[in-house]
Amino acid sequence: MRGAGGNTPPRLNLCVNCHYVDRCITYHAVETQHEVPHIAEDPDFEPIEPSINVNIRPQQDYVEMEWDVVGCVSFKQEMGKWAKLRPGELVPT
Repeated sequence: MRGAGGNTPPRLNLCVNCHYVDRCITYHAVETQHEVPHIAEDPDFEPIEPSINVNIRPQQDYVEMEWDVVGCVSFKQEMGKWAKLRPGELVPT
């Protein structure tokens, strides 16, 4: 089994515009699943009721898993927060 970090960028639309993205324990876990570098190594914010959809796509010789944060009671909008932390990188869609 492998994460979706290969050729497909992680889909974290909700998180990329969240004030807490650089401190969030859930976002950190999703980064791990997508096998991408972490924004923060030691997040300290535990969000309230995050909702994650997991899409499982069997491939010929592995299983692709895509984790998407689709809801979170703690979400606090800060447009472009992820892009500010990772200037010049493609924003996950």
